[in-house]
Amino acid sequence: MPVSMSRVLAMIVGSQLAVTAIADGPFRCGSKIIDVGMTRAEVLEYCGEPSSKTTEIRDVRSSNNRILGTTEIHRWTYESYSATRVLVFVDEKLQSIERL
Repeated sequence: MPVSMSRVLAMIVGSQLAVTAIADGPFRCGSKIIDVGMTRAEVLEYCGEPSSKTTEIRDVRSSNNRILGTTEIHRWTYESYSATRVLVFVDEKLQSIERL
């Protein structure tokens, strides 16, 4: 598949994901507030094990599309009576909180 076609496909998939997930702000686990910038260890300590976890390895590319290395994207799902939240970590840091 040509590079340009791959990018178009990635944009389509990404836009579909954006339709189903709504960016959300901080939320509580017990008495602790969970917010962007926290580490996976902190979230695990305050919230316990998530109901599901996924990990994806992505290439890190330079501006000229040269592969510089890889990064890990972790998605942790926490389900509660009020909302299901997906926490997205890049490497060890919480980058976004999405409400489904």
